[in-house]
Amino acid sequence: MKPADPDIRRAAEAGALARRALVARLVEAGLVTDPRVVSALETVPRHLFIPEALAGEAYSEHALPIGHGQTITQAANVARSVELLGLTPRARVLEIGTGSGYQTAVLARLCHHVFSLERIAELAAGARARLSALGVGNVSIKVFDGSYGWSEHAPYDGIVVAAAAPGIPGPLVAQLKAGGRLVVPVGQPARQRLLVVRRLPSGRTRTEDAGEVAFVPLVGRFGFPAERGEGKARAG
Repeated sequence: MKPADPDIRRAAEAGALARRALVARLVEAGLVTDPRVVSALETVPRHLFIPEALAGEAYSEHALPIGHGQTITQAANVARSVELLGLTPRARVLEIGTGSGYQTAVLARLCHHVFSLERIAELAAGARARLSALGVGNVSIKVFDGSYGWSEHAPYDGIVVAAAAPGIPGPLVAQLKAGGRLVVPVGQPARQRLLVVRRLPSGRTRTEDAGEVAFVPLVGRFGFPAERGEGKARAG
């Protein structure tokens, strides 16, 4: 077998060090404590999910553009949202907002299958290509208005929304399994509260507030009108 190119090897090692440093900061800040989530964040190469010209900023603390007016969600928000889902290895998860596929890849390491919705066809195609190149096979991606959910595969153990909605989308709550959790930022475009909606065995729900966050708007029937958020409906 031909040995790896030294430059490629050095770049891979630098990326791994940067990932571990980022995750260490998230752990120190108390944003992630689950060892499985920590491992997933340390393993997924975030720099492969953004434009090559921005690869040097992949492990920074801010959102980055991924094309089509979209951004990759801050790693802190991905870590927090994913941990709040409380996933088990057998869980089936619905992700609203595939974006570049980064959060999708993190989720795929933590559960049995990820069903992901993306309204921009070009982003969905790019995410599929990246996930395939990394050998991530337990993901299904569909181009659709994510605010409706994906009822065909419901109910889900967990649903995570990577954009802010004006209220808790009813169709998503309806697609939760008893005992399942919906993690969704709710509020106006500038600032929101990250809510965790738990579906109780009785069919009723209980909502917890996980703190203030800032996501771009969710565009869709149960989100914000396109004219308010067109081209800015999040990303992962």
